[in-house]
Amino acid sequence: MPALLTLDEVSARAPDGRVLFEGLTFALGRERAGLVGRNGVGKSTLLRLILGETTPASGSIAVSGRVAMLRQTFQPPPASRLADLLGINAALALLDRIQAGAGADEDFAAADWTLPQRIDETLAKVGLEGVALDRSADALSGGQLTRAALGALLLEEPELILLDEPTNNLDSEGRGAVAELLEGWSGGVLVVSHDRSVLRRVDRILELTSLGARVFGGAFDLYAARRAEEAAAAARALESAKREATRVERSIQTMRERKDRSDAAGRRGRLKNDAPKILLDAKAQRAEATGARQTNLAGRQREAARQDLEAAEARVERVRRLSFDLPPSNLAAGKLVLAFEDVAFAWPGAQPLFRGLSFRLIGPQRIAVTGVNGAGKSTLIRLAVGDLDSTGGRIVRGAPSVCLDQHATVLRGEETLLANFRRLNPTANDNAAYSALARFLFRNSAAERLAADLSGGERLRAALACVLMGPVPPQLLILDEPTNHLDLDSIEAVEAALAAYDGALLVASHDEEFLEAIGVTRRLRVGEGVEEILNSGSAVRTDR
Repeated sequence: MPALLTLDEVSARAPDGRVLFEGLTFALGRERAGLVGRNGVGKSTLLRLILGETTPASGSIAVSGRVAMLRQTFQPPPASRLADLLGINAALALLDRIQAGAGADEDFAAADWTLPQRIDETLAKVGLEGVALDRSADALSGGQLTRAALGALLLEEPELILLDEPTNNLDSEGRGAVAELLEGWSGGVLVVSHDRSVLRRVDRILELTSLGARVFGGAFDLYAARRAEEAAAAARALESAKREATRVERSIQTMRERKDRSDAAGRRGRLKNDAPKILLDAKAQRAEATGARQTNLAGRQREAARQDLEAAEARVERVRRLSFDLPPSNLAAGKLVLAFEDVAFAWPGAQPLFRGLSFRLIGPQRIAVTGVNGAGKSTLIRLAVGDLDSTGGRIVRGAPSVCLDQHATVLRGEETLLANFRRLNPTANDNAAYSALARFLFRNSAAERLAADLSGGERLRAALACVLMGPVPPQLLILDEPTNHLDLDSIEAVEAALAAYDGALLVASHDEEFLEAIGVTRRLRVGEGVEEILNSGSAVRTDR
């Protein structure tokens, strides 16, 4: 299979000179490959290198055919329309000139007569069917903007497409559009993603680390199984290296004690012995030489054990998963945490978004808020938090709560983690702040990093430390799309921490695997009203 992309010993550095990765060699043909790695390792940098937007520190990159990219964040130009986002203005204007009778000979030669039909088919594929081409980009939701960018890719028809976190900000329908794009694409695909449903649709996974990269054949489940096997093997090797280091030290200690006893006996014998001095000196020299050989042997054994132990520790560190624990909330099982009683809400001059919305969150229950983009999930979250006032009904907030959005905006980027903690917990001293941050793996000088310098996973973890480790831990965590900017390791760590949390959860998320992992048992499905999905799977209308 001819390669569309070839990377040969590629290395990259951050603007501050820090090595991101080095020695990366990889070839991609007409296949789908997932690109994974911890936040900050250089995944987005690699995509920019492939596009030629920047140059590698060393190595070479060869691309065959046209390349197009769907970026993680997309800011449409001012006054742009859907047609601008799709990149079809010039081609449509050409067809309009011909239909108006003003077309030149070169217009007829360049015209794409299939374009109107391809536009309709593309809009249907990406979930924008019925949206007018002159629709203002400002009137499109974040998910719709991403779908428009997907549509532009389909219309451009490149040989190789690069996707940078394509499912961020997308609802389940948008994620379905990405899945269809991956499954139906006949060219090459390199997709940076932490979305496990996306990674299950690739042929290979390229794991990027600071040391280079490793390629895993198969999709996400095989990759996860291989990583679990490596972690277990590394743990066994570390235990074996520790036992060997202990055995070597005991052996050296035994040898040293035996020599000390022999030397002591020799000194006593020398005092009693009337043999010639020359013979006694020769015996002492032989004993000294033997001791030197034993000391050298002990040194070599100790150094070998040390090197083996360091190698085993490095291997464990390479495959170690991030983990942290949340403090107990001590939430009573029967306590009313949150209640919506016939709640209504409408934006000024608009139709009601909610009417008669009623539900109760009692004790450590876990409720997911789901629905298509623009249906009102974030509005419901803001009502629960108290950022918005309802236009009817009553909201009861019966327990201390905290809300974290996907950007962890509770943190100020220009402040250190220590300063953020002290600001959010003014009664805490520096010792308490350092201790709290250490529990969330920000130890020692890591607590003095600026929040702006953190990766997405680090930022959410730091925000959790700042809001959970105060004098009164919240009993309700309200999370708005918490996994959008996390890498795989961070997602799994947050999942494990939330699964063990003894408080209540209200979570808006499109990530079904995340919702299942944290133990969600009830759902509020927002969209033309609100449905509550009970444990049994039945739906009950909660608004009228």
